[in-house]
Amino acid sequence: MDLNNVLSQLESANDVDIEELLREFNRENSHTFTFDQKEETLRSKLCQSVLIVLGMQVPLSCQKTCLETLRILSRDKCVLAPVATRDGMLTLARMAQLSGGETAGAGQAGAGQAGDGQEPPQPSAPVAEEERVVVVEALKCLCNVVYNSAAAQQVSVDVKLAHGLCASLRTAAAWHHEVGLFTLRLLFLLSALRSDLRVELRRERQVVKLLAEVLEHTLDVRWDGTYEAARPDPQSLPLPAEDNDRAMEALKALFNLTVCNADGKEDDHQYRIIAAILRHVLMLRTETEDKTEEAHSHAVNLLNNLPVSCLDALIDLPVRGGLEEYGGKNMDAIQVLLDFMEKRIDKGSNYKEGLTPVLSLLTEGSRHHREIRRYIKAQVLPPLTDVKIRPEVGTTTRNKLVRLMTHVEMAVKQAAAEFLFVLCKESVDNLLKYTGYGNAAGLLMARGLLGGGRGETEYSPDEDSDTEEYKTAKPFINPITGHVEEPMPNPMEEMTEEQKEYEAQKLVNMLDKLSRQSVIRPMGVKPDGTLAPLEETLRAPPGDDAGSDSD
Repeated sequence: MDLNNVLSQLESANDVDIEELLREFNRENSHTFTFDQKEETLRSKLCQSVLIVLGMQVPLSCQKTCLETLRILSRDKCVLAPVATRDGMLTLARMAQLSGGETAGAGQAGAGQAGDGQEPPQPSAPVAEEERVVVVEALKCLCNVVYNSAAAQQVSVDVKLAHGLCASLRTAAAWHHEVGLFTLRLLFLLSALRSDLRVELRRERQVVKLLAEVLEHTLDVRWDGTYEAARPDPQSLPLPAEDNDRAMEALKALFNLTVCNADGKEDDHQYRIIAAILRHVLMLRTETEDKTEEAHSHAVNLLNNLPVSCLDALIDLPVRGGLEEYGGKNMDAIQVLLDFMEKRIDKGSNYKEGLTPVLSLLTEGSRHHREIRRYIKAQVLPPLTDVKIRPEVGTTTRNKLVRLMTHVEMAVKQAAAEFLFVLCKESVDNLLKYTGYGNAAGLLMARGLLGGGRGETEYSPDEDSDTEEYKTAKPFINPITGHVEEPMPNPMEEMTEEQKEYEAQKLVNMLDKLSRQSVIRPMGVKPDGTLAPLEETLRAPPGDDAGSDSD
């Protein structure tokens, strides 16, 4: 379609002709995402022309077509200068019915709205549907423009677009699905792209509370206590796809707004409510397994942002299904997190983005909540019985985590090792019992614990949990590999004394040569557990071995 021809016709066309002309452009470009660079100037002029049309009193159907055109053009970040202006953003905000801040003075979407402050007449059902479509198209345009234009992001702050979004959040109970979806998506984009806006949204606009209320309504949360959301009925239907999509957008926006936690009793109260809602999310079923996993992923990410003290809202349901051996706490949500972790391990890819958040969450929960740690350890590190197999070999959760301790991705192996270390109450002896020295060496070196001992966190003492099988086999376990090895034939059995002496001298000469050429450097462990050149460690006074502790 010739853009020069479109632009020339727009200048003199009436409403009907404009609508027909832009509809043809929309049909031809509905699936276009890569545009011809030679026509950037023309597309930019088309953006300007469409905005001029939107500023006039044109029918709702023409507004919708113009916004569709603008949405297609907004996929190209190089032509957004006319839109990323005060007038352009106020026009879109007005049509999206985001009243608040400066957008309030601009009125509401043109046709069907009263411009003189009087109450508008109630529209008929078809007109109301057309208005809703216009609002949705305007919100889609705003999402594209804000995402693709830094100038538009700044203008959005200047015209207080977020205030209009907050006003819309307060009417969430009456939202149509698409209006709510793209309102939440726009809030997510603004809070992700403008860090300076997050503090204002949290402090002045109380958006965290508003989003929590959106989640309560969307997920139909019922409360049995201040921080106790009623468990969803197992016989109820799965969460509808539309409700799930809006909830995910709300969780993403909440994640942005809670990246930096604030201190205070009010924040702590609100965060516990959010933690209780997230427990509800973990217990929900959606229409597909993929959607359920997505919901759990967003819940995990958000739980990582909350103060670790608020995680007790996940388990503090003593009246309803608590387990006596874990202080009467309910561990259903923790089991869901463990199942989620194992699914992510079994996927075998994208460990850094997909697995490390849940490992971090379970690690911190175990570090600060004794009942959580005891429950997870019982599932992940049960008492050892068969010690003839290497710790990294097998299909148990422990085997999978030990394999991750030597993963090529640094963040992954650190997260897996730290998780197991905390489950072992940060005791080196306990960790080596379950993993072997070879798998744990990286963590111990990083923590300065190669010489033994334990981490800095204090844990309550638990009774010994070693099985009789483990106690019997313990003297025969290879501490490096962590299992009982089959006896190997002695290669020196049939050698004469002269041959043994020759081989020993040969080995000494080889090591001496490699050392003098700086190919290898003999190292030792200092009393503080760190590595150092062998000559330094030999001069250092020996340290006391730290005691061990076990569950």
